[in-house]
Amino acid sequence: MSIIEAIIIAIVEGLTEFIPVSSTGHMIIASSLMGINKDEFTKLFEVCIQLGAILAVVVLYWKKFFNFSKPAFYFKLLLGVLPALALGYLFGDYIDALLEKPEVVGITLLLGGIVLLFVDKWFKNPTIDSDEQMDYFKAIRIGFFQCLALIPGVSRSAATIIGGMQQKLTRHAAAEFSFFLAVPTMAAATGYKLLKHHELLTSSAENIKLLLVGNVVAFIVAMLAIKFFIGALQKYGFKMWGYYRIIVGIVILAAFFMGYRLDA
Repeated sequence: MSIIEAIIIAIVEGLTEFIPVSSTGHMIIASSLMGINKDEFTKLFEVCIQLGAILAVVVLYWKKFFNFSKPAFYFKLLLGVLPALALGYLFGDYIDALLEKPEVVGITLLLGGIVLLFVDKWFKNPTIDSDEQMDYFKAIRIGFFQCLALIPGVSRSAATIIGGMQQKLTRHAAAEFSFFLAVPTMAAATGYKLLKHHELLTSSAENIKLLLVGNVVAFIVAMLAIKFFIGALQKYGFKMWGYYRIIVGIVILAAFFMGYRLDA
């Protein structure tokens, strides 16, 4: 992976992490189109630069994250992250295998897009407009929705926002809690990946440089993308993202069935 390829993938990550189109799926497709080998470092890179994008949430919502007078917020995040951590640990190798299959991304993008066309109709009359009004049971239920995002192409933000809306949160409140929940989730995923594959960094200064550059770029792009997404979600709902996912999913599957190799 070259520095230019790392920057491109990081831009894709920053743009897509907080919209319901699957950042992991888009990074898989982007790396495939650029012919980047699906080696262990590529998979490590695609996970770890998500932390850079997620840190944008901490900066933008720093008053929320560092308000230690309200410990309930942290307990809700802990409960929300536990299901995905447990399943991710148990099925990590299987998930890594799916990361090598763009056709899986095509299928999940297509099916997820169809779901997004109807989400706004399914969940009407929300009663909760902030995470402070949400109890612990709702937090853990949203955490189970997040488990769906272990499948590449599903979209962590889509799964958790839909989970929040199913628990009677407004779109805005569900989106914000999705952002908050991403912080411990991706911090844990990144830490686990780095611990498991630390030799990829200790043996290569170039790999360290690529990860640092990728995280910085993803952070900067995500700072801009978060505010755009909140505004677009409030104004347009989920349909526009649903149509986008369906189109991209069909293109990927058509290329696959026509014999084009996307799994470089």
